[in-house]
Amino acid sequence: MQMNGARATRRPDADADGARATTRVQLEMPPQAMERLQKLKERTEAASYAEVIRNALRLFEALVEEHEKGSEFALRGPNGELVAYKIFV
Repeated sequence: MQMNGARATRRPDADADGARATTRVQLEMPPQAMERLQKLKERTEAASYAEVIRNALRLFEALVEEHEKGSEFALRGPNGELVAYKIFV
């Protein structure tokens, strides 16, 4: 199955050990994006690129859900000042 420049392959529902089903996704990324992914992996001490992407997906999903509820986002700087943070423009 082809997905917007990514290739996805479905694995069986469960293997002989009863492990959960997974889908392998192959991404094509420009060098700059790959460098960002690699730096995030190192900075977060993630075990794999997949772990970084799963964590990013969970965070993005939570932000989208809050945005849909009407929430606004702000960052508190080191000096305690709150600054509006526009994620969804």
